[in-house]
Amino acid sequence: MAMPRGLGTLFLLLLASGEGKSLEMPRDVCLLSGGYQYDDPYYVTDIANCFAKCRQQGNHSCNVGRLQRYWLAYERYLAERNSSDSVDLPYVKVLVQNVSPNITEDLLFSLQPPQISSQVGKDKDKPPVRVRLPKSLFAAQPHNRSEVRLVLTVLDISAGNVFKGPRLLLNDDSSIVNNHVVGLSVGQTPITGLSEPLEISFSHQRQPPNMILTCVFWDVTKGDWASEGCSTKLWTKGTICHCDHLTFFALLLRPVLDLATVQVLTHISQAGCGVSMIFLAFTMTLYVFLRLSLQRFKSEDAPKIHMSLSGSLFFLNLLFLINVGSGSKGPTASCWTRATAFHYFLLCTFTWMGLEAFHLYLLTIRVFNTYFRHYFLKLSLLGWGLPALMVIGTGSANSYGLYTIRDQENRTSLELCWFQKEPALYVTVHGYFLITFLFEAVVLIIVTWKVFTLSSVTAGKERRQNWKSVLTVLGLSSLVGVTWGLAILTPLGLSTVYIFTLFNSLQGVFIFCWFTILYFPRQSTESSSSGTARLDQAHLALHE
Repeated sequence: MAMPRGLGTLFLLLLASGEGKSLEMPRDVCLLSGGYQYDDPYYVTDIANCFAKCRQQGNHSCNVGRLQRYWLAYERYLAERNSSDSVDLPYVKVLVQNVSPNITEDLLFSLQPPQISSQVGKDKDKPPVRVRLPKSLFAAQPHNRSEVRLVLTVLDISAGNVFKGPRLLLNDDSSIVNNHVVGLSVGQTPITGLSEPLEISFSHQRQPPNMILTCVFWDVTKGDWASEGCSTKLWTKGTICHCDHLTFFALLLRPVLDLATVQVLTHISQAGCGVSMIFLAFTMTLYVFLRLSLQRFKSEDAPKIHMSLSGSLFFLNLLFLINVGSGSKGPTASCWTRATAFHYFLLCTFTWMGLEAFHLYLLTIRVFNTYFRHYFLKLSLLGWGLPALMVIGTGSANSYGLYTIRDQENRTSLELCWFQKEPALYVTVHGYFLITFLFEAVVLIIVTWKVFTLSSVTAGKERRQNWKSVLTVLGLSSLVGVTWGLAILTPLGLSTVYIFTLFNSLQGVFIFCWFTILYFPRQSTESSSSGTARLDQAHLALHE
């Protein structure tokens, strides 16, 4: 049966329109490419959902800068409207209220769900998350107006990139507490320099002692969080922020040390590194003396490994003193050179500590078939060559530069030439150290078990075996870098930071003591065929 011409034409038109819709690319609202809209509730809802969508840097479906400007302009739009309608969306809560300039008491608003953005009477208990606006703020408004419009906005910015800022995105340990941003505006003109500051109370769990809480506001000109004009006060249930202007506020959590603590830790590190350099120089001098006087030192590999570790640690301490002392002085090329050299010898130190553990593994665990041709030459290629390759790769990515540590007032506590790109720091320093340290820890645990097993076997022949076994383990610990492992404990509190700084900076002293006890010429050790050829011989060297 033939289709009527009218129906056929209509069918073709519908088909064509359907094909046109299927070929149309979906519009991504998070790009805000079509301009700003405020009066469409569905559009505002879509924009609010962008807080959760924009989670990764470089996300081409989001324009973070425009999204931030949108919400700033949206609050101004609500302040200029005649309506007092509030907004209740999953990520956005807005209270719009007309307030008389002649109010006689401060206004208190709850920010605690489900009463978020609601005014609280003076007879009710104060909610833990709240905003207090002083009555003087409204009294300062023009008296020719019977009412001024108050807009209170609470944004749940989720785990995305919106309202995070450059510094917050670069530091994985920093965050905005509860992911809440509070916006405040009164009237249509910006308000700054309040004689009586407003108060915002944030409720949160107790934070680790190595983290700092700072009240911040969104600086529109910088596109980042700043703290000028705001003070931070801790209380039993959270943190109270006092600020002398109106804008968007948040509570920033970040790991930071105050200026006085950084200076004390720096002085401890400088003193410890200086002392370590002296003892490392004594260690290398003693090695040269023993190599010239004892024939067996020319063929043994263990002392050579000790000297390689001592040499890399010596230059690491020297470069640390130069780097801290110079700070950001000098041209960019000089800073890049200091950062490169410091990174290289840091990696050399990690590598040679790992090779010390590998040598212990061969002597104590894999006892048989441990001969390798050109053994020390191969270790040297690994100990000095692998760090060089990593430094070349890091430098080619332009990762070196000025590294700044700031205090809770955002003041510079310490500047040194180090990394300017933290991903490279995490991979080439933190990750590399973690791998080598785990291997060293496993080897040391097995060696410790063997040392105390040997003590129990010989306990019937000699006394005072236990403390000598402890000395043996402590000496081996200094070689495999257990003091560096104390860095894992630093999040527990400031006291562990001091312990790590002190013991780690004195590693050179510990190496000198171990080397002296183990290799210093004595009648008993001179008759021994090899002081470190086996762990039991090294252990007996302390027992003699």
